[in-house]
Amino acid sequence: MEQGFYTDVAFAFPLPVSPPDLTAPGVDILAAWSEATTVTGSEWDHRVVPYNIISGTSMSCPHASGAAAYVKSFHPTWSPAAIKSALMTTAYSMSATTNIDAEFAYGSGHINPVNATDPGLVYDAEEIDYVKFLCGQGYNATQLKLVTGDNSSCSEETNGTVWDLNYPSFALSALSGQSVSRIFHRTVTNVGSAPSTYKAIVEAPSVLDIQVQPNVLSFKSLGEKQSFVVIVEAVLNNSAISGSLTWDDGVHQVRSPILAHVIHPSQ
Repeated sequence: MEQGFYTDVAFAFPLPVSPPDLTAPGVDILAAWSEATTVTGSEWDHRVVPYNIISGTSMSCPHASGAAAYVKSFHPTWSPAAIKSALMTTAYSMSATTNIDAEFAYGSGHINPVNATDPGLVYDAEEIDYVKFLCGQGYNATQLKLVTGDNSSCSEETNGTVWDLNYPSFALSALSGQSVSRIFHRTVTNVGSAPSTYKAIVEAPSVLDIQVQPNVLSFKSLGEKQSFVVIVEAVLNNSAISGSLTWDDGVHQVRSPILAHVIHPSQ
């Protein structure tokens, strides 16, 4: 991946207002171009070329897809959720100083395929996790079947919330001037080394209170799972407040963004 490329959005995840998952090269990318249309698509443009330099999410997608395939080649049994987690938690951090929309511009950061092959921990998810999420969003059996293709149904056991989907990022929202508090439940799987001990490192401004319980995770074997809770509290006077949680064992830094943002009554 060439240093100095500008980036664009690669994925998006399900929240009331959706930041991207991460970013990948997506500006001024040279790519094959259909000769069935013109360079710009304008009725005044009659130029036809086999290649074009264009920018956008569509230009990021091949880079992100290639990175996912690269990680899959090292870990053929990993689920799509585990691969996405690896890409997100190992991404290069980006600065809100030069990207004023912060996580809404770059999500977890800039994709780093090499580091993603050895993330240390992954936030994995199976079909049942998404079923719980959809049930918590109010899906009925008919709607659920359209997504799962089977006879999954909603019950007390499958009624989850968006906050507890085992995702490698955390977001909460409220109206401007209001305080907000949210409890997130997460589970990570050890894919790094055994034994290993990870300590929680929290970075956040004083207006964003983040607590992690427990703040140390110890693993005895590969594939072992450990659960923890993240409690986030904020008073939202600004449009968005950014923080992060990093699980660090001295070798791996498993970083997740934490975002508290203002919503408008119409959202």
